[in-house]
Amino acid sequence: MDLIAGIINLDHEQDLLEELTYFRCGAAVPFAGRYRMIDFTISNMTNSRIESVAVFARRKYRSLMDHMEQGKSWDLDRKRGGLFILPPDWNDPTDLSRGDLQHFHNNIDFIRRTLADYIVVSGSQNICSIDYRDVLESHKESGADVTVVYKKVEELQPEHNLAHKLTIDDSGRVMAIHNDHQSNNVYMDMYIIERDYLNQLVENCIAHGCSHLFLDGIKGRLPDIHINAYEHEGSHALINSVESYYRNSRKLLNESEHDELFKEEFPVFTKVKNEAPSQYAYSSNVTNTLVANGCTLEGHVEDSILFRGVKIGKGAVIKNSIIMQRCEIEENAVLENVILDKDCSISSGRTLIGAPEKPFVVAKRKTM
Repeated sequence: MDLIAGIINLDHEQDLLEELTYFRCGAAVPFAGRYRMIDFTISNMTNSRIESVAVFARRKYRSLMDHMEQGKSWDLDRKRGGLFILPPDWNDPTDLSRGDLQHFHNNIDFIRRTLADYIVVSGSQNICSIDYRDVLESHKESGADVTVVYKKVEELQPEHNLAHKLTIDDSGRVMAIHNDHQSNNVYMDMYIIERDYLNQLVENCIAHGCSHLFLDGIKGRLPDIHINAYEHEGSHALINSVESYYRNSRKLLNESEHDELFKEEFPVFTKVKNEAPSQYAYSSNVTNTLVANGCTLEGHVEDSILFRGVKIGKGAVIKNSIIMQRCEIEENAVLENVILDKDCSISSGRTLIGAPEKPFVVAKRKTM
């Protein structure tokens, strides 16, 4: 059986979630009540029997490292392989690499020493459930140099304007990679490539003064290299703005959308925190809401997502909102279309109302 190793490349991802990325990179942003965005990427790799994963992180990675620790939650605390969190460490005075190629160059030993025959490279902004073994089979059958993963989106959203799109022929070969806002073949920032060929690409790109492996080494070499397209047909969300984060989070309140992402046979793993079950007072009224453990609820909550340890006071009203860990909303406060980052406090009687298309965001540890 061919082995696969994983690289989660956060180097080129911009922190576009405004207040939610003041103190953390986008991959560490909490999502869906108890997870971080990177949990979905690394769980896909674990579920695909990938036993060696490297994370390329350049900035604001303290929260990410605290969350991932040694990789135990994803069964990656191994004697061979396992999880490697690789922040910047440029010690080679002769290094001419730039951009994300710095990470590939300075950590080339991860690629050269792995026992895997193939490497999956992925970002963290595409939330989905995918088996990379299926992608590998498509890659081998096509005889391609690289296989990229895409989603055929039925209804384009503003976040898709920032994503690359694909033009694909009838055989599944990629003919062009572009930014056409009318195209619905959205590149999911995932590709699979043979280990030795990846090593060659990195060296060649650096020798020619390139700065981005995918843009310069893969996209920039069309049509000289054979790029195969693999269509992902399951659940998919691209999160690269506050608006896309809010909309795609609340989609999970739909049972079918939730079950399509959180499959029983393909679980999403995260850092384990042992807390008591949530408590619902007689005065509480909670409808159509995701509630994590450790919450204390005395008020009215509807169409919302509550993370661990949230406290809702008596008479408080929470609608269409996302309340992250350990936030406290005191009595008679009103929140609608609001995102509260971790450890926020909303005083008694306070009213915060955002718009459905532009939620009101409160940064981490704020008191209002």
